[in-house]
Amino acid sequence: MGPLLNRIGTVFIPVRNIERARDWYCDILGFPADGEILFGHLYILPMQGTQIVLDSKIYAEEHTFKTPAFHFDTEDIKEAYAYMQSKNVNLTTPIEHDHWFNFQDPDGNMLMVCKC
Repeated sequence: MGPLLNRIGTVFIPVRNIERARDWYCDILGFPADGEILFGHLYILPMQGTQIVLDSKIYAEEHTFKTPAFHFDTEDIKEAYAYMQSKNVNLTTPIEHDHWFNFQDPDGNMLMVCKC
């Protein structure tokens, strides 16, 4: 085994406004938006497993995710879809193959929810 571990530590998501992005992601993920914004441009979402860091310093429209780089897990894809609809999230696909759907965050990043 080499010096690199076979796991992903963190995914960085480029966002325009760190406070607005923090509030939006915390809302859809069910977290209180009370964590500290680091260095004026970073917010670490309290995820289980791989971390997500929102970063307003790296934002540029050409850096937003045009295709999902990862997916959020769900045990019930229909409930997740209905929940995202209730939050007025920009859903970009219907539920595909009873297994996944895509959506966009307010900054245009394409993200995915997938049944685990």
